Formats: sequence, C-alpha cells, structure tokens
Amino acid sequence: MTERTAPSTRTALRRRLAAQATLTPVRVVALSFAAAIIIGSVLLLIPAATRSGAQTSVIESLFTATSAMCLTGLIVVDTPVHWSGFGQGVILALIQAGGFGIMTMASLVGLVLANRIGLKARLNTAAEARASGLGDVRSVVYGVVRVSVLIEAVVAAALTLRFALGYDEPPLRALWLGVFHAISAFNNAGFALYSDNIIGFADDPWICIPLMVAVILGGIGFPVLFEVGRRLRRPLEDRSRRWSLHTRLTVTVTAVLLVVGPALVLLLEWSRTLQQYAFADKLLVATFQGVMPRTAGFNSVDYAQMDDATLLVTDVLMFIGGGSGGTAGGIKVTTFVLLLFVIAAEVRGQKSVTIFDRRIDTRVQRQALSVALVGVALVMVPTIVLLAETDFDLNVLLFEVTSAFATVGLSTGITAQLPAWGQLILVLLMYLGRIGSITLVSALAARHRGRRYEYPVERPFIG
Repeated sequence: MTERTAPSTRTALRRRLAAQATLTPVRVVALSFAAAIIIGSVLLLIPAATRSGAQTSVIESLFTATSAMCLTGLIVVDTPVHWSGFGQGVILALIQAGGFGIMTMASLVGLVLANRIGLKARLNTAAEARASGLGDVRSVVYGVVRVSVLIEAVVAAALTLRFALGYDEPPLRALWLGVFHAISAFNNAGFALYSDNIIGFADDPWICIPLMVAVILGGIGFPVLFEVGRRLRRPLEDRSRRWSLHTRLTVTVTAVLLVVGPALVLLLEWSRTLQQYAFADKLLVATFQGVMPRTAGFNSVDYAQMDDATLLVTDVLMFIGGGSGGTAGGIKVTTFVLLLFVIAAEVRGQKSVTIFDRRIDTRVQRQALSVALVGVALVMVPTIVLLAETDFDLNVLLFEVTSAFATVGLSTGITAQLPAWGQLILVLLMYLGRIGSITLVSALAARHRGRRYEYPVERPFIG
C-alpha cells in the first residue's frame, strides 16, 4: 500500500513545488523593473555617459537608474553637469519605460509584431496597468501609449516654444529641453536639466503651468483619464450617468489636495521663501510647490530653506501620493480617503462603510489598512536607522525617506551626503515604493480563501 501511494505522493509534491516556482504576473512585473534598473545602471557605467569621460561609480549609477526607472527624481550627482547627452538619454528612456510600465511596453511590442497578446502576457500587463479584466488589456496598452504621447507632445511643444522664444535657446537645444522636461513631468519623475531644478523659472508661468498640468494628469491615474475621456466622447445625454466610484473618489480628493497643499505652502512660507516675490508670483510658486508633492520632484524654491512645518506638510502630501494606476507613488488618494470613511463609519456606529451610496467590501478595507500600515513601516524603520547612524536631523531624514518611498524626488539636498549604505536604503525604498503597493494588493487578493467555519467572537480592549 505504501509503495503504491509513494509515487503519487511524490508526483503531487513535485506539482505543488512547480506551482510555487511559477512566476506570477506580479513577480514578472517586479523582476522586469529590477532587470531594467540593472540594464540602466550598466549603461550609465559607460564612460561615454558622463561629460568628463570618467566612469561613474556603481552606487551612483545604480541610484540614478533606480530613481529614473521608479519615477522618483532623487539624485546623487548633478544631472546636467555630470551626465552627457548619452547619459541623459538613458535617464529619459528609463523614465519613459517606468511610466509606460515594462509589461505595457512588452505587450505593445507583441501587438505590433504579432497583432495579438497571449494569456500570460495579458495577465502580466493587467498586473502592471491595473486593467479591470483580461479583455481590456489591448485597449489599455493602446490607451496608455496614446494618452502618454499626446500629453507629452503638447507639453513638450509648449515648453520648447518658451525655451526658444523666451530664453533664446537654439532650436535643437530648446526641443531637447522641452521633450525631456515634458516626459519627466508627465511621468512624475522630476528630473531636470538645470542644476537648480526649476528655481530659475519660479516666476515664469509659461514653464511652471505646463509642468503642473503634466504632473497632475500623469498622477491622477490612467483609469481615471480613460473614463473621463470616454464620457467626453459620448453624446451629451450619456454624460449624466455616474462616474465609477474610483473616478469620483480620485477626482474629488485630488481637487481637495490641490487646494489644500498650495494654501498651506502659501500660508507657512509667505514671509520666508516666498517673501522675495510679488503677490501673483507668490501664488504661482506656492501652487507649484503644492502640486509637486503629488510625487513629482520638481522644485522652484530651495527646500533646505523651508520651515519645518512646511516640510512636515509636504511629508503628508507625499505619503498620500496620487491616483492608482498612474505614474504617482505614495499610498494613493483612494487608500487615504477610504480609511477616513472607515474611521467616520466607526465613529458614527455604522455597520458598514458607504461612500457615494456604495458599500465598500470589507476585504478592500483590510487591503487599504494593510497598504497604509506597510507604508508607515517602510518610512519609519529607515528613518530610525538613518537617524541613529548619521548626524542629520529628524525633519530632513524623514523628508528624504518619505520622498524616496513615495517616489517623489523632492529633497533638502542631503541625498549625495548620505553614506553609501544610506543611499542603498533609498534605492530599496524607491523600488518598493514603485512596485510595492501593486505587489501587496495583488498578493492579498490572490490569497483570499473562503472558510467553512468561524471561531468564537472575542473583543479585546481598544484604546
């Protein structure tokens, strides 16, 4: 009996191990981003990638490639001074690749060459692009490319004209500046081809406004852009139909944060970093700096000169981030507002959580709580480690770590001063910040299993 069952047991064991070893779509996405970072690091190690012709260190290349691929914008070397045209091109390619998503780009290649997408490729793309089902992956791929190219082209044209006509840049140089900053803005990367980032254009609305528009559209998320676009193309009688709950939440919370953020910056920095500007310019600078914490690392003022209260407000805005399914980082606005409604329902003694006349599944509530608490841990633990082992103050370290986790790229200027191991911590945070929420939520959803029984209820003391 034992001899007969042993082979079947071994076969079952081998099948189980093979199933566990199979690369899931989420793992493919994570490994693809890691592979792209490694390739980018190798390319940046080439002496031709620097203006001086000297080879960049491994940590500097790895940090820059990760920051670009993960759409962050933190730097350890001066982008326009250190990197050559080739190096800047590599950075721009990594930014665009990170924005499109490795799986989206892979599916696009498959569409062009074979005009079809296999089941595995559809699963992989769905994990990256947040498609609602396998049937819409093809439209998602085309939609991501169309929207990205259209917005980047319009913003690039506006910036190119301004650089050429307003700052007398040669045509090719103006075009390169326009394209680079447009792609960097729409993908919420925050890389700039000026040593002081955008500080030199702080009072120029023809530069700042196109960048802000690109950042907002990129950070709001492709699902929202797709739905809004579909509604605008429909007849007027169809536009009265409700938007999805996700779109309504994202648009509403985004609008609130786009008012609250600039207002707080204006109030806290009125007599500090904004005192040198006229009233209209104060409004422009405050709005610009209130928008950028939505995970784009452009800055038109020196954050090292900002008040600690402003840094803390920016920490909160960075941690919240932007919309799901876009180029923004953070825990996402939907996660943030969902937790607010959970608290409100508990305070009111309501049995279920409802938003806009829709009841929220308890699994979604647990997922939101998990994402938020994991995010808190990923910010707090590195901050404590860096605080214990370096001489920097808490406010600047918390700012730097939050910026890395939320893939924002804003900095008080200490990134290059951190020890090598500290920079590697930021590298890991940028990577986890880019793919972490996708991996966590997908894993939680995949592990859901029904249970035919329930344990007795117990109520431990809370608070």
